[in-house]
Amino acid sequence: MIGEADREIRLRTFDWLTRQREESGESISRTALETFSLDGRRIPLVGPSGIWKPAVCELPLSITTTVGGPYDDNFDRQAGTLRYAYRGLDPEHRDNRGLRRAMIERVPIVYFHAIERGSYVAAYPVFVVEDHPEQLRFSMQVDDLYAVESDALGALVVAEDAAEPRRAYVTDTFRRRLHQAAFRERVIRAYAERCALCRLRHQELLDAAHITPDSDAEGEPVVSNGVALCKLHHAGFDRFFFAIRPDYVIDVRPSVLRESDGPMLVVGLQQIHGQLIHLPRRISDLPDRARLERRYEQFKLAVG
Repeated sequence: MIGEADREIRLRTFDWLTRQREESGESISRTALETFSLDGRRIPLVGPSGIWKPAVCELPLSITTTVGGPYDDNFDRQAGTLRYAYRGLDPEHRDNRGLRRAMIERVPIVYFHAIERGSYVAAYPVFVVEDHPEQLRFSMQVDDLYAVESDALGALVVAEDAAEPRRAYVTDTFRRRLHQAAFRERVIRAYAERCALCRLRHQELLDAAHITPDSDAEGEPVVSNGVALCKLHHAGFDRFFFAIRPDYVIDVRPSVLRESDGPMLVVGLQQIHGQLIHLPRRISDLPDRARLERRYEQFKLAVG
């Protein structure tokens, strides 16, 4: 089994990643991962190879995907697992042996999925659950950090068969979370990291608003189905306080225009009426006019 120092590094890494997500959102930069430190000692969380073991750890600490990379790293939705390719073609490569040992000893790792070049979404704790040497890959599952009770990190008190349904559910939840994080990243980048209405630039206050909701069968997470909006305008858009017409002009509901409720209402909603939204430069990123038309019809029904 891994020693106390290795267990401590994993626990504190999970804690740090949780804080990063709470403070800055889903995506995290490669620079932040490479400069991670504990007690003044730099411990990179990613490295030059996809399966990464810092010198201070006994077993791999993380696995990483790349945008357009050569490996077949993806989800098996039927099995409720992640697929991760071996390093190279030799099952006995030291990195592959390290993940195999992590599987046997039930040692959790971090899975960093690249959503854009240099930008990742983290899943943790991740357990290697199957080894497929004939296919040169591993199967993994994400678990709920707060549901895992252990007497030694990764050595679960609950039986593995009891944990399996939970892990399949958490893994699928991560898949959906990953798609939404990638959608947000691409939409906000397309709009030059500004709200399309008020031009606010603070990333922490920006969202990718769906034109067709993601709960809809046609609500694909593509840039043309999104608009970068600050949180105020996102909430107003979702609740039909205003709509964006197919000609990209903003139409505020009449009842809001008649209200008198202080400067925030005036600046945030009333003054945007009749304005053209700020659009992405690339034609392929422009809001889909057919989607806007359908949503505008819904808006007109909502306001009567």
